[in-house]
Amino acid sequence: MPVLTFAFCTYNRADRLEKLVAAMRAQTCPIPFDILAINNNSSDGTVAILDRLQQMPGPALRWVTESVQGIVAARNRGIAEALDRDILVFIDDDETPLPGLLDAAVDAILNEGAACAGGRVEMDFTTATRPRWLENDLLGFLAAVDHGPERFWIEDASTPIWTANIAYDMRLFRDDPTLRFDIRYNRAGKDIGGGEDAMMLRALLERKARIRYRPEMAVLHAVEPWRLRRSYFLKLHYRAGIRHGQLALPGYPKTLLGIPPFMITQFLGHCVRTLKLALGGKPGLIRQAMNAAHALGSLQGYRSRSGT
Repeated sequence: MPVLTFAFCTYNRADRLEKLVAAMRAQTCPIPFDILAINNNSSDGTVAILDRLQQMPGPALRWVTESVQGIVAARNRGIAEALDRDILVFIDDDETPLPGLLDAAVDAILNEGAACAGGRVEMDFTTATRPRWLENDLLGFLAAVDHGPERFWIEDASTPIWTANIAYDMRLFRDDPTLRFDIRYNRAGKDIGGGEDAMMLRALLERKARIRYRPEMAVLHAVEPWRLRRSYFLKLHYRAGIRHGQLALPGYPKTLLGIPPFMITQFLGHCVRTLKLALGGKPGLIRQAMNAAHALGSLQGYRSRSGT
């Protein structure tokens, strides 16, 4: 019979672990499953709590410590620990899996033939007040996912699924040892940014893997107060822009101080549009300021490639 590993990476969130593991153990699943915790050098009480939870009844909990700091090393450690399993399901340590997640994941992979599947990520503002400026179109930058009530095959990156709740057929990783989360998009500790899950989605799309959206694979995402500041959204896009400039853009023959002139024009255009929205008190200011931050990061990232 196929076997599933239900995994999460954790760093200094000891206060969430008991509720998280209880919700994971409460899942129904048509095949046997265990729980894997990847501790990424936590300095709080994580180890003691994992030791205690390991002794409690329900699906077995095993845990390992990944000494290389960062989400990429932790996720890749999870893949390595589950290579002999049939299905690996990742969630994050700030999620709560809702009923039916594992049932839907197993159905997608074993019955529908998906190589990867993911679903809804709902925002949980019970521990932090949602600010008035946080419009719905910004929730995706807090990892919200809702592509509607119907299941479908994902053909491109316009309908992404994230590692907040994602299932993999482990043949993906056994058959291709080069398919791993990209260390260039690492995020360590409480750092902002990353993008390793977006790069994994891109890699799967390039390989023509069958990717399934299953809305029943739902989690509740606890939004921490420090993420509900305008500065968080701006820093997120600035960091993403740096990586875009460093890693994604092609080389351009014509530059000014190491920067293609059109990128300077784009940045200035975003600044002007941001200023107009600010002066006019119109909606969309934060989103436009994020565009400007991304453009600035792209300038910095591209310029760093030449060492200028």
